[in-house]
Amino acid sequence: MRMHNADAACGIAQAALIVADWWNVLVLREIARGHVRFDALAAELGLSRKVLTERLGRLVAGGVLRRSLYQRRPVRYEYLLTDSGLALLPLLVAMQDWGDRWVLGDGSLTATATEDGAEHARVHALTGTRLPADLLLPGADGTIRDVVAPEADATVLFTYPATGIPWDNPLPGAFGSTVENHLFRDAWPSFRASGIAVHGVSTQLPHEQAAFAHAESVPYPLLSDTHLRLAAALRLPTFRSAGQLRLKRSILVLDPQRTVRHALFPVGDITQAVEEARRLATALAARHG
Repeated sequence: MRMHNADAACGIAQAALIVADWWNVLVLREIARGHVRFDALAAELGLSRKVLTERLGRLVAGGVLRRSLYQRRPVRYEYLLTDSGLALLPLLVAMQDWGDRWVLGDGSLTATATEDGAEHARVHALTGTRLPADLLLPGADGTIRDVVAPEADATVLFTYPATGIPWDNPLPGAFGSTVENHLFRDAWPSFRASGIAVHGVSTQLPHEQAAFAHAESVPYPLLSDTHLRLAAALRLPTFRSAGQLRLKRSILVLDPQRTVRHALFPVGDITQAVEEARRLATALAARHG
């Protein structure tokens, strides 16, 4: 690729050398989703083995992927994100956010979604999807936690924009998220008695979540997706507010094998959604308990 002299000192130009290619971006998207083996990537992308081999080689050479041997006979590798590659996840989510709003949508900025839109279809297509095994997020208590509780008969994973800060935002759906945390908190004894774990996720920093959890006596873990690992892995809908990407409200019910069994999105009536999540998770836990 021919470059102007000024491009040598331009971060945009240098990043474009590595990621500004249709297939490179989609390869990174799929690896972020947990499809880290060659055959899985080829199947998801519908890409020839020759082209996929070339693109993986470029990304490894560019330092955003590394190869990890998982089988010796015949030799087989997994392709994993390096620290440099993980730093690209916010870029992927920002591209998705832009595409949802300006290409798949009408340009309106909203924290909600319509039931006939791409975001709705994408979240509901998660049903039957198994979450990556290495999907760990920092918790408000300072620990690194699996987004799926390994000891639970079911896990309710709910995403929300933010808590503990004043919201004066005219965007549809972009109001504070204290209410769902209060509802899950009040229903926590019922969840716990049924062997169900509850995890709340936002893009706030852990210390912000910790202050809210302490003030409101939240009994379940709040996890921080500030680096957008969960958002990228599940292609979750986001919206931008106060210069930050925030997760739109959704609720996923997962089994102990990390598979999404139910997806609730969009979440309009929060009270009804929390009760529906409790009903679905209780039925799932009874089958696995």
